[in-house]
Amino acid sequence: MIRVAMVDDHALIRRGLRDSLNDAGDISVVGEAADYGELRELLRTIEFDVLLLDINLPGRSGLDVLHSLADQPVKIRVLVLTMHPEEQYAIRALKAGAMGYLNKSADPAQIITAIRTLHAGRKFITPAIAEALAERLSVDDTHAPHERLSDREFQTLIRLASGKRLSDIAAELSLSPKTVTVYRTRVMEKLSVQTNAELTAYCLRNGLID
Repeated sequence: MIRVAMVDDHALIRRGLRDSLNDAGDISVVGEAADYGELRELLRTIEFDVLLLDINLPGRSGLDVLHSLADQPVKIRVLVLTMHPEEQYAIRALKAGAMGYLNKSADPAQIITAIRTLHAGRKFITPAIAEALAERLSVDDTHAPHERLSDREFQTLIRLASGKRLSDIAAELSLSPKTVTVYRTRVMEKLSVQTNAELTAYCLRNGLID
């Protein structure tokens, strides 16, 4: 039996996933958490084989959690399951230690396949991610400016380009508005843009937002 734990701050999503996974026959959901604090408790109290992790979490984001899990004495097999499209966070998540990445809109059968793949010790890479990795390898180490952003800067970039206010971004990332302003300044400097409109145009050109 494959033991699965889930970290997602939406109880309804966890319930739907739990029902789908438990119906698979060889998968059992043994623990659930809504944030990093609850995940830490799971790590102390239960054993599991695969962790399903969302990017958007209150407090520490899924990317922050991935970096923290790298310090665990036993490697944790993490499948990032999030609303964000692969173009935005997949490569970052894999670099941070995830073994797979899927959008929450994926068919339950694909999620089950991904879990089985990770449990077997292999990475789960979708064709879209494979293509993105291939493109990245074909540019002779010259990366787009947004790939040089830190995780927090990149999260700020996506939200700014989506039209969110600094106060809203601060609330979502559990940061102060002043800190988000600093990230905004750094992002604009690194992308060589002057306005939010130019920032949005950059993201559209690079397929970071629809």
